[in-house]
Amino acid sequence: MGSDVLDDVIGWRDGHIIAIDQTALPHRLSVLRLTTVDQLVDAITRLVVRGAPLLGVAGALGVALAVRQAEREGWDAGRLDAEVKRIADARPTAVNLRREVLAVAARVPDGADAVEAAARAVHDTAIEVSKRLSERGAAFLVEQCGPRPLKVHTHCNTGALACLGWGSALGVIRALRDRGALAHVIADETRPLLQGSRLTAWELDQLGIEHYLAADGAGPFLISQGHTDAVVVGADRVAANGDVANKIGTYSLALAAHRAGIPFVVSAPESTIDEATASGADIPLELRAEAEVTSFQGVPAAPAGSRALNYAFDVTPADLVTAIVTEDRVIRP
Repeated sequence: MGSDVLDDVIGWRDGHIIAIDQTALPHRLSVLRLTTVDQLVDAITRLVVRGAPLLGVAGALGVALAVRQAEREGWDAGRLDAEVKRIADARPTAVNLRREVLAVAARVPDGADAVEAAARAVHDTAIEVSKRLSERGAAFLVEQCGPRPLKVHTHCNTGALACLGWGSALGVIRALRDRGALAHVIADETRPLLQGSRLTAWELDQLGIEHYLAADGAGPFLISQGHTDAVVVGADRVAANGDVANKIGTYSLALAAHRAGIPFVVSAPESTIDEATASGADIPLELRAEAEVTSFQGVPAAPAGSRALNYAFDVTPADLVTAIVTEDRVIRP
């Protein structure tokens, strides 16, 4: 199995959505066939489909799916609008999901074929964008750190599974490798659902990139000990002032990078920047089920009376961000 498996993470086929089940990785590569809005919303909420840019693509394809289901089942316009809204609301933090749903839903009056064409365009654009921002991010890091093999620390999953194409932060890492400017990658395991160890390590293995896993709590210490030349992460939403919402655990890496005097770079498409959100204080942060923390794979890992604060995301203030790299520009908050 090689990197070509990452070329078909999500797509549209014969009137339905096909998607890799990311909850089954790394043990099993399973491709799901989603034919109803219920199935898609369930896939999004259970993180079968996840990652801000990929959620945007899933939302776009979801509108096409809803239109086809409406034709089959005879929904009226009100029911169709309600189902489209369910898709947009499936996860609150990543701005891409709602943005792409609304963009494609605007084509509903033009008919199902127009909706499908708009959804496919979102899919294809995501692939092109990921390559451009990956190359720009790699060039920026070489400029900042010098043309030497870099030790790069990353968090959560930001490759093709999250973004299509090359990815965002993981795409930057791939572009560094292709330039001969990558020593190795340190990937946090990313508690509590282990997107780093289950998904990022799997993608790095597919790409043949040397990597090491680290416990989330070890990340700041490893940075302090010189194990990292730069931290590169993705984003689920960037506020107008440059504050960045990303997977919980990102903020501590930013603090450590600032203390160590190394670059902390956010790699994200322009679609992740939300000018309507003034600052990180205005970003809705998803609070997920307590059982994700108090148990592991259905087995209790804490006393029955223990509660959990299971925020899926944190906010890194703009003054800790060296740069936000998109497909079009480098932003220095």
